[in-house]
Amino acid sequence: MLLEEQRFLHEDLERLEQGIADRIGDEPKHIRDRLARDHQISQFLDRISSQSTKLLSIYRDADGSRSREIQQIGSGDPMEEFYKQLADIRGFHARYPNEPVENLERAYRPKKGPDADSQPSVVDTMFTGEEAYGRFFDLHTCHELYLNLSNAKRLSYLQYLDSFDNFAPGVGGLKRAEKMTDQYFAYVGQLSQDLETFMRKTRPLENVDKVVSDFDKAFDAAWENDEIADWKNEDLNGSSNGTAKEASSSEAVWCDDCEKEFKNENVYKGHLSGKKHVRAAAERAKRLQGASDDAGNAPNGKSKGGASTYRLKERAIAEREFRIARLASAMSTERSDTRVNVERKQGMTERERQQELENLFSATVATSQVKDTEEGEDNDEEEKIYNPLKLPLAWDGKPIPFWLYKLHGLGVEFPCEICGNFVYMGRRAFDKHFNEARHIYGLKCLGITNTSLFRDITGIDEALRLWDRIQKEKRKDKVDDGSVVQMEDAEGNVMPEKVYYDLQKQGLL
Repeated sequence: MLLEEQRFLHEDLERLEQGIADRIGDEPKHIRDRLARDHQISQFLDRISSQSTKLLSIYRDADGSRSREIQQIGSGDPMEEFYKQLADIRGFHARYPNEPVENLERAYRPKKGPDADSQPSVVDTMFTGEEAYGRFFDLHTCHELYLNLSNAKRLSYLQYLDSFDNFAPGVGGLKRAEKMTDQYFAYVGQLSQDLETFMRKTRPLENVDKVVSDFDKAFDAAWENDEIADWKNEDLNGSSNGTAKEASSSEAVWCDDCEKEFKNENVYKGHLSGKKHVRAAAERAKRLQGASDDAGNAPNGKSKGGASTYRLKERAIAEREFRIARLASAMSTERSDTRVNVERKQGMTERERQQELENLFSATVATSQVKDTEEGEDNDEEEKIYNPLKLPLAWDGKPIPFWLYKLHGLGVEFPCEICGNFVYMGRRAFDKHFNEARHIYGLKCLGITNTSLFRDITGIDEALRLWDRIQKEKRKDKVDDGSVVQMEDAEGNVMPEKVYYDLQKQGLL
């Protein structure tokens, strides 16, 4: 029955391709539906790969069974071979009468309506409430692990989001020697695993394995060339094989033992006799001596070429730090969105947070109900609305009650000549229209600029008369410049400039 299995595999591949095409053509609005669609497509692609592998093995025909089956059908009596295979099929169903038959067309068809609601989505159990279907990070567990580290800075969760991928000694508070603990190794391993898992959940159609392998190849090349900034190889003299750490200024001095920068030479020399420097120097010398002993005990006498056990531990930790930094840079958008979301939630009450979470989970249900309603409205004929009194329509498209119509006085007409004899129904609409663009534009067409004084005026003649009266009062109240300037005659009499010139013309001065 290899030919039947071959035919079934071809049919399955075509059904899978059609199912993927149907899902790609639909673009959901909600992020939950988009992730569910992408995960379904990813599962279909995995099934296509596995089914194609089986089909290729049948075509290769390593044991020759497919050739023998073709030869049996082609050489002997075709009806005899047909009835023989029919007897095998009947015998199989007689032994397994309740064997279910898989309907490929229905299995790969996109679920809509009640069928989609009956089956739980794979995305519902994949994310936590904090992640909001892959929009934000949820690093609270890693933050707690970080706070439990010895000598780590006490950072808030918001500060931790900004610096969790920065492993420099001055940022996280941990020096190189303090990172060589099982607790720190478990922390960076958990953080790297969480970020990688988050990328797999939010980007199901990307080849995350290839991305991680590229990160590992880049790390291997940088490690072989000793280009990892905080993990450069050190010899017995305590100097790094690479370049020394650059100081922030020309006078600053860097101490390799304390892994700390000092402002000038005098401060650096003063700290050499301190207990912290002596302890750090002793620990560093012990670490380097242990690394050299491990390298000296390496097989085949390879003291320099062989990798010591201590150096292998450093490599494992550095590899995880390198991967965390690359994963964080690849998901910078989610990281910035997480920071904004945490800042926003800090100003919310517990009730508001619970309400937001409920709205998030109910958004998808509401979207599907709206779609079903729209489809039902398109399929059904529009119902005729019985409105003999021609009452105004409410928000639901139905006439408002008649008592409400009478209460608001919607049957009273208020015409406005300035608005082009437009009729407003009800006192409320009439009072409101004086601040609307139509009435203001009508006043400006009449040459009236100060529209605030013309409330409750609807006639053009009345508005023009009022405007002329206002202009006359303004001209009357306008102060003459001649009465402001004061003049003085020879006798010391002070008078306005106009009176002075009039008296001068008459020769009375």
